[in-house]
Amino acid sequence: MSRIPYKYLSLSGINIADYTVDELKALVAAILARKIHGVCFSPYIEGQGPGTPVSEAQIRERLSIIRPYVNWVRTFSCTDGNELIPRVATELGLKTLVGIWLDDNRETNEIEIKNGIQLAKAGYANLLAVGNEVLLRRELPDTELIELINRVKQAFPGVPVGYVDAYYLFEDHPRVADACDVIFANCYPFWEGYPAEHALVYMKEMYRRATRVANGKKVIISETGWPNLGPVTRGYAAPSFENAVRYFINAYQWAEKEDIEIFYFSAFDEGWKVAQEGDVGAYWGLWDKDGKLKYV
Repeated sequence: MSRIPYKYLSLSGINIADYTVDELKALVAAILARKIHGVCFSPYIEGQGPGTPVSEAQIRERLSIIRPYVNWVRTFSCTDGNELIPRVATELGLKTLVGIWLDDNRETNEIEIKNGIQLAKAGYANLLAVGNEVLLRRELPDTELIELINRVKQAFPGVPVGYVDAYYLFEDHPRVADACDVIFANCYPFWEGYPAEHALVYMKEMYRRATRVANGKKVIISETGWPNLGPVTRGYAAPSFENAVRYFINAYQWAEKEDIEIFYFSAFDEGWKVAQEGDVGAYWGLWDKDGKLKYV
């Protein structure tokens, strides 16, 4: 089978099913050379995790690794040094979806909100996400979440404000969707047990369900991805190198064709996630824990 050199490929016109692993790696390189829309970024290195204070130097080093390949970064928190990420990212020419972390600790929620608003006023936030999977974790009622979203919107109306959660929770909580300027939908065929060969079809349906409840507002896929290692098989979804590579290419083939904005999860492999998700949780990165691209 005759191949077009990958640097000339239009992703909207290829069928990757017949490509070898080496050829798939070349396609990944082509996608990254064009720059993907964005990645979910945490600055942690091995032995660190949420709650670990991070320095500006570490943030700058980790952002410099991914900078040539992405246009946006999504952050998760505005405390413990994470509030430095948007400024450093802006200095490096990246746009930012700034995450304000919320949970059932109202005291720390107030600090997160204050810092997030300050970042927006300083010009370091292109988008704001007030909360991440708070409804999924059942840590706040939707009425309180809506109040916090509105507070941030009123404090700085110049930056679009949304909320991040699993796509179906916007169906279950339509008033939360109504409160948002933009919907940030997490779409994970892997965690819902779909086999890799059908995962893109299912993600498209996840996205369509989010757009239906958005009532004309923009929907951004705030998280999607596929792990390359781990003993855990979720339903019919299996972690593997080839499945992860094919899912990445399929996602961006679709994104290019339909003009969909995706924040891929995640920038780096993160060992701390093993405690929550098992061994598979450590292998979602496009880069490994040492900052090396995994699929090129």
